[in-house]
Amino acid sequence: MPHTVDAAHRLWIGLSGGIGSGKSTVSSALARHGVVVIDADALAREVVEPGARGLEAVAHRFGSGILTPDGALDRPALGRIVFADPAARRELERITHPLIAERTREVVAAAPPSSILVHDVPLLVELGYAPRYHLVVIVGTSRETRLERLVRLRGMDRAEAEQRIDAQASDDARRAVADVWLTNEGSVQELRSVTQGLYAERLAPYLANLEQGRAVAARGVPGPEVLGRLGARLEHVLGDDLAGPPDLDPGTDSLLLMLTAGTPPAAVAERLTEAGFPQVGDGQHAAADPGRPVLLTVREHTVGAGG
Repeated sequence: MPHTVDAAHRLWIGLSGGIGSGKSTVSSALARHGVVVIDADALAREVVEPGARGLEAVAHRFGSGILTPDGALDRPALGRIVFADPAARRELERITHPLIAERTREVVAAAPPSSILVHDVPLLVELGYAPRYHLVVIVGTSRETRLERLVRLRGMDRAEAEQRIDAQASDDARRAVADVWLTNEGSVQELRSVTQGLYAERLAPYLANLEQGRAVAARGVPGPEVLGRLGARLEHVLGDDLAGPPDLDPGTDSLLLMLTAGTPPAAVAERLTEAGFPQVGDGQHAAADPGRPVLLTVREHTVGAGG
């Protein structure tokens, strides 16, 4: 998983949802608009194909019983082990995640400029990836609907389906990181239609704003949940250059970013612009995201200022 993307020319979207939620329908609908879809599941399969070093490492750890007679990975056999044992699942992730991250970087590097990249990641929430994206889209579907789909469409028995769902993040955890929540309780066509609206009304305009360095006029202070997600994003972008967590600037409609003393303002301005917050004035930035207008004020921390 890459930590940064050339956001001046690319819009980096995180897409997730529980097993059986329908996020593959969303990614395929976006792909029809030329969006570059990076499927973490597909890359996860690739790194454990026969002959890949990932498969060798997994077989060494979990034994030859997770291999088919022809030497390929027996996914159901491995699934029965790791979904019943959280420690085993973490060991599997320690083997495969670095390999998947390496392949992800290669795919991202090959993507054309001025494009939207959608990173389809089942474990986006569990891995804490949300702050790395310009925008996080979650496909939300009730537990009962997902169970029904897994049993009817994927042939799982109900106990296995429940085990798979319970091994993933809760809906509350997903909602906490979701900039966009796509409810999927209806037909495939309904979900495709909602996805079309997301692309036309938010993603395409967001990319256009990034390319042109254009911000959206702020309209008041976002609510606490939005501010929480914004704060996490900004802390990820600026890291140790922030003297403290982003907070409301008293008496204004702006979010205050207090920089550590000596931080070069030009470098901060460039990183904020790449992260989706173009500069709109001296020490001020605003969001390029048409669905999340916000004004940022950047100041250098001095003794007695900002705590």
